[in-house]
Amino acid sequence: MGGASAQQRFDLPDIDAFTAPYWQAAAEGRLLVRRCHAAGCGAAHHYPREFCPYCWSEDVGWEEADGCATLYTWSVVHRNDLPPFGARVPYVAAVVELAEGPRMMTEIIDCPSEELRVGMELRVAFRAEGGRSAQEPVVPVFRPAMR
Repeated sequence: MGGASAQQRFDLPDIDAFTAPYWQAAAEGRLLVRRCHAAGCGAAHHYPREFCPYCWSEDVGWEEADGCATLYTWSVVHRNDLPPFGARVPYVAAVVELAEGPRMMTEIIDCPSEELRVGMELRVAFRAEGGRSAQEPVVPVFRPAMR
């Protein structure tokens, strides 16, 4: 009974050949988004997809984001039974709007929840999940820009 399921983690993404550049950049402290190169579009999007969700073009590529965002919405999570989230509660799950336009789900760190405000300026940070090993990714999180 407590074997493999006791060690299972629910905070680690499945990394494949398509998303590998995103996770490699995160390990280097860079946030990537995808941008459409089709004439008349040019929209950035996140989460990474192999096509533009606005015009359906497959002419998209990786672009480094500047790491600035504003807080769109959030929720303070007080209970999460999936490992390892239980050890992190309470934490702030959020949607941020990147300076490039797309919104992304993330976590807000280094800010008491009572100080959060819609539209507050944020800056990307990177958290190593389980240490900086090649097997465990570094994930983007956000903190107030002034800290």
